[in-house]
Amino acid sequence: HYTDDWGSVWHVAEAGVIGEVKEPALADWSELAHYQPPWVLLRDRNVDAINRRCVQSDQFMLSDATVRPFERLQFLRGTENLFIDLAYGTSELRRLLAMVHEYYLEDIRRWCQTDVDGVMFMDDWGANQRLLINPETWREWFKPLYREYCDLIHAAGKFAFFHTDGHTAAIYDDFVEIGIDAINSQLFVMDIEALAHKYKGRITFWGEIDRQYVLPFGSPDEVRAAVMRVRRALDDGMGGVIAQCEWGKDNPRQNVEAVFKTWLEPVDAHE
Repeated sequence: HYTDDWGSVWHVAEAGVIGEVKEPALADWSELAHYQPPWVLLRDRNVDAINRRCVQSDQFMLSDATVRPFERLQFLRGTENLFIDLAYGTSELRRLLAMVHEYYLEDIRRWCQTDVDGVMFMDDWGANQRLLINPETWREWFKPLYREYCDLIHAAGKFAFFHTDGHTAAIYDDFVEIGIDAINSQLFVMDIEALAHKYKGRITFWGEIDRQYVLPFGSPDEVRAAVMRVRRALDDGMGGVIAQCEWGKDNPRQNVEAVFKTWLEPVDAHE
């Protein structure tokens, strides 16, 4: 067990796996009146060290992913409580979300004062077949927050990167509208070719490869075929796609290597 910086207690059953919240910091709304986010984390960020690293590299430099309002609400309230809160639109939830949002706005402001090229935020919004909540609920509660994040990032001359797992096709138009520059989404639970047809050239696709089945359980040949499916749909040589692979601790090394080797090969090599 450990307590995170926001006060929630996590249980980790297996080393190397993030675990899950067992004791949410705000499971009881009576705690909200005295609650404050961990502002000290932002004050203690070493901007000079970040900038030194940026100067030393000629590569694209991306911030880490600490900005996650929906997931933070889950960690603070517990997932079941949060879905009930959203269904009823409680005033307590609005107060908490405003607090979390102001914290993350300041987080992004501070990243924008550094020399990184892109600033990342994230939230996992989908199950395997649909969104976790109604798209209109998402648009009411979370889309305005994301728009503010993108506006801040763009005003600083940086790129907005976003990660979200699950089937999120229902809100892809919204991602484009609010100004997300690059999106890392779970392509293999959606129709990759349909996404490419509608959104290629409108948003940069940042990966990926199937992490549920192909990468952990497939053969290297199946991994190569999966990468080529993504490349044939998205990689027309004009940009707009970034090679990316997120792997777990038990994924075969040869499969991870196959991902990146296949990204470096000519597309017609696999015709």
